[in-house]
Amino acid sequence: MLKKSITVTDNRNGKTYEYPVLRASRGPDVADIRTFYKDTGMFTYDPGFTSTASCESKITFIDGDKGELLYRGIEIENLANEYTYLEVCFLLLKGRLPDKKEALEFDLEIRHRSFVHEGLTNLIGSFPDNAHPMSILSSSVSALASFYYEHLDINNEAEYHEMAMRIIAKIPTLAAFAYRHSLGIPLIYPNISKSFSENFLYMMRAYPHDKLKITSEGELEIKQVEIDALDTIFTLHADHEQNASTTTVRGVASTGAHPYVAISAGISALWGRAHGGANESVIAQLEMIGDVKNIPKFIEKAKDKNDPFRLMGFGHRVYKNFDPRAKVLKKLQDRLKDEMKMDAKLLEIAHEIEQIALNDDYFISRNLYPNIDFYSGVVLYALKIPRNMFTPIFVIGRTVGWIAQWIEFKKDPLSKIARPRQLYTGK
Repeated sequence: MLKKSITVTDNRNGKTYEYPVLRASRGPDVADIRTFYKDTGMFTYDPGFTSTASCESKITFIDGDKGELLYRGIEIENLANEYTYLEVCFLLLKGRLPDKKEALEFDLEIRHRSFVHEGLTNLIGSFPDNAHPMSILSSSVSALASFYYEHLDINNEAEYHEMAMRIIAKIPTLAAFAYRHSLGIPLIYPNISKSFSENFLYMMRAYPHDKLKITSEGELEIKQVEIDALDTIFTLHADHEQNASTTTVRGVASTGAHPYVAISAGISALWGRAHGGANESVIAQLEMIGDVKNIPKFIEKAKDKNDPFRLMGFGHRVYKNFDPRAKVLKKLQDRLKDEMKMDAKLLEIAHEIEQIALNDDYFISRNLYPNIDFYSGVVLYALKIPRNMFTPIFVIGRTVGWIAQWIEFKKDPLSKIARPRQLYTGK
């Protein structure tokens, strides 16, 4: 029987070193090289951590070649089509889906925890009107650590539960407050009679003493299709393995910092246009293209290796097949097109670019399929979400993933402070 190990030979001196192989339940096995430096006096070199497993996790699995994404072993398409976002939150935190009673209790707890300390509203009011909602959101979440500075007992599940519920519930409120402050309009407090996703749209759109009716081009009323669409987007963003922002959260967690500080750091990491800010860039680019007749020129620019222009919303660091989240959003986009008045010109441009990318050998050979950012940008635009709120919506969805990853890290007896090494080439 073959030993579950790998052997490394140093051709400089003929020495060999053996390292155990850790078996994965899915995906690649992992060579355990924790003693590599002690054994050889060398570091491994892996910029961007493309071949490095930084942790052991039971939360999310991605198979980029097959285009698979699973939360706790359940396919994302099933979760997005059959369950609410809060049921998915329960799954990520508890490792299983809730029964009806548990789902109801979970929902009620989130509703009642959605209010924030009045001191936080004063903090938000101190930001300049033109501040990006992401900077306000990051600062506000960091400030939560001041309002809730209790020491978490590592062995107390109830304390973890309370901490997780609080941050999941308050993030939409803080995001809506940040948006309304940027417009200089009154803040709208949560309404506990409304569901998670409906409440966020309500806090974005309502005005004091207005019960939100109007419609017939005056708008304001929240349609069920909008609530369902936003809830689906939250689910699709809920977790995505060890991406840049999750790695940031785990890295800050490794220092022993307060969990809300770690979440704040994750928000800052997500803000980058190469990460969570990409869907903003998709809409900006579609508007820049302006007309279907201009598309060929931009496609040629995207193919020119000497041109810095990049077609936003195509390709993915992990997926070498169609992003499974993008498949769900594609269907959602088609539903919205039929049930809401979408911008016909923008949709026409997006559709034409999509068709070119799916049928052009240049894109196919490079696995440049439309990704979640391409479709989420178009869907959020259809929901009349302001572009500067695209990334905060990503934050709302991803918060449960970050906190689940934080809890998993803190419970791991082998966890230690993150401390990568370097290849020094200076003086």
